[in-house]
Amino acid sequence: MAVPLRTVYANLKRIDEVDVETSALYRQRAQEVLAQSGISLARRQVIARRLMQANQFLGMKTTTNGDSY
Repeated sequence: MAVPLRTVYANLKRIDEVDVETSALYRQRAQEVLAQSGISLARRQVIARRLMQANQFLGMKTTTNGDSY
């Protein structure tokens, strides 16, 4: 099931507001978008950048002293 690019981007923007399961689903959908050859490079870069930011936020949020993501 194809999810519109705008929806994927919007979901990634608010990924810090959802539970862990929903967050994982949003990340999976973003990865699926990145794997589609029909998506332009510019749009893939926008999604990839936002996904990277979301992953960095998750890493900072879920780790404590001495832990790694």
